[in-house]
Amino acid sequence: MSSRENGPWDASEFEDDGVERLDLGGLRLAPGPGIDVQVQVDEGTGQVAQLSFTTKGAAVQVQPYAAPRSGGLWEDVRGQIKASINSGGGLVEEAEGPFGVELRAQVPADGSGVLQPARFCGIEGPRWFLRAVFLGTAARPGVDAEALEAMVRGLIVVRGDDAMPVGAPIPLVVPQEARPGEDGPPAPPSPFERGPEITETR
Repeated sequence: MSSRENGPWDASEFEDDGVERLDLGGLRLAPGPGIDVQVQVDEGTGQVAQLSFTTKGAAVQVQPYAAPRSGGLWEDVRGQIKASINSGGGLVEEAEGPFGVELRAQVPADGSGVLQPARFCGIEGPRWFLRAVFLGTAARPGVDAEALEAMVRGLIVVRGDDAMPVGAPIPLVVPQEARPGEDGPPAPPSPFERGPEITETR
């Protein structure tokens, strides 16, 4: 089972605390000191294809999904991730982490065959499931991991009442006021380099 004693929260559980949050549709997030928010947007749909929180040398990618009321999706997903990593020449083991059972892995980087650390966490809420993948120095315990884990704990998941297939991504969108100008998209950022507070790539 995943641990949500200190977040992330379902929208129905959360009481307004006066903190200004960025509304991405399926997720609401509060800024963290020294942490950048980076999004990659699907140009065809305008929806967020990837959401990352980054510090120098570390990142976490997060994505919410629709899940059954009965829960248990993380157990299934965990098995799929393990099989994929093993078949791809990586290394993976299960361990107990701050969000419950997690996968600690060494995965091939960019087809080079060089293994890099990654930590896969799954957090289950009411009819939703949040996957968080910690990279770089956040893949191991330490200051960077704690800072990015705090960002994940501060998330509010807005599942909505619409019927969705189990495992379907809960849509994320970039607020209009947070989008860059139309003079051209910025260059895709590295998840291991500091960028602006919100970076949008297409």
